[in-house]
Amino acid sequence: MEKNSKIYVAGFYGMVGSSIVRTLKERGFEHIVGHSSGELDLTRQSDVENFFKLEKPEYVFITAAKVGGIYANDTYPAEFIYNNLQIQNNLIHSSYVHRVKKLLFLGSSCIYPKFATQPIKEEYLLEGKLEPTNEAYAIAKIAGVKMCEYYNKQHHTNFISAMPTNLYGLGDNYNAMNSHVLPALLRRFHEAKISNAKNVIIWGTGKPLREFLFVDDLADACIYLMNNYQSNDTINVGSGQEISILELANTIKEVIGFNGDLIFDSSKPDGTPRKLLDTEKLKSIGWVAKTTLKNGIKTSYEDFLKGNVRL
Repeated sequence: MEKNSKIYVAGFYGMVGSSIVRTLKERGFEHIVGHSSGELDLTRQSDVENFFKLEKPEYVFITAAKVGGIYANDTYPAEFIYNNLQIQNNLIHSSYVHRVKKLLFLGSSCIYPKFATQPIKEEYLLEGKLEPTNEAYAIAKIAGVKMCEYYNKQHHTNFISAMPTNLYGLGDNYNAMNSHVLPALLRRFHEAKISNAKNVIIWGTGKPLREFLFVDDLADACIYLMNNYQSNDTINVGSGQEISILELANTIKEVIGFNGDLIFDSSKPDGTPRKLLDTEKLKSIGWVAKTTLKNGIKTSYEDFLKGNVRL
């Protein structure tokens, strides 16, 4: 990408999209376009087509998606599969029609089998059954990965797919019903501290292992891949470090300064028992994450206190 290239970030105001926009601007990129969901409905093919006709972007980052935690995915599977398929189908096809130079599609680590061998290599895709609680979302994302692959094969496009691990950071979603585990815990511990609660109840056993990546690290990786990666093969993006939900809860508890007890509700689902991405391919082309989990949580909490949140 050149400094004067026209870049479209789909999901401009989301956590990932806004981080990419912020990072691009810091590096001197001047022509970045994007709209809120109220201004441009990405599920409507005609709206997306008209946008591409008008703006004619040269590079496209697809970060727009309907996302949520275990409860939201398990409760609204029809919404998750429909909205995500519509969004990515419209964006990928319009990028082909309007001859976008390069596109990066962001998938998700949940596309891999529930019981995949750890750490998870890119080639494990479609080798086993998915985690049932987020199967609808995963199937949509797999379709996006394959759509990029098949457009490259048939139409000789330059569309790449990256699979990020669990994300957190500035501008995160802290909604009590559909946020992911880290922001959900951060809000819960904050509210418990403010109310002088004696304990915090956490879903599951606390045993599952998870990997987390600070969103600004992902933005840096996406820009790096746009400039340095060209392949029909997907590529994992992660920190390479894993932590149990129990350890995560204790880390957040320490950062926030909550002094009560942790109670784990084992009647609630744990989700996938372990999920660590193999990031050797990404390391081999020269990129590694920079932000430690504790520092990332501190920065996220400072951002939360400033009110830069989605509820």
